[in-house]
Amino acid sequence: MNAPGTVRSRVNSSPRLEDYPYRLSDNVRFGDLDPNQHVNNAVYATYFETGRVTLMKDPRYGLTPPGLAWIMVRLDMHFRAELRWPGKIELGLGVARFGRTSVTFDQVVFSENTCVASAVAVGVLIDEVTRKPTPLTAEIVEKFRPWLRRDVEVAPPPKI
Repeated sequence: MNAPGTVRSRVNSSPRLEDYPYRLSDNVRFGDLDPNQHVNNAVYATYFETGRVTLMKDPRYGLTPPGLAWIMVRLDMHFRAELRWPGKIELGLGVARFGRTSVTFDQVVFSENTCVASAVAVGVLIDEVTRKPTPLTAEIVEKFRPWLRRDVEVAPPPKI
């Protein structure tokens, strides 16, 4: 049993796209390639950013209240297989943990039913004027509920 708010480790297992409730499709671009003719490692950060920003900035979900913004404080990527052009990719994202001022996301990139990369990303909620971290409200946490990753136990944020 894990401590509250921790993620059960699946490092040695293969991620499954169905465990990630937020998904979108994208294309591998010719410009994503490096001299080895596969997608350059730096491009994966852009793929992961596309998944997060598309979710967080969509006004239908209300994940970024007026006067607040999200900043990235950590991105740990695991490269699992080569990805080549041309091709289509599926991006998956699920909330894995809440901190006092942060949200941790598990993210994946799939191509042809194979996970080619995975990441853990941490975003911190800040006040746009002061640029200081601000605590997650119960309302914000509730709005994240549809995006909780399947197969992890997500505890509410710690109290102030």
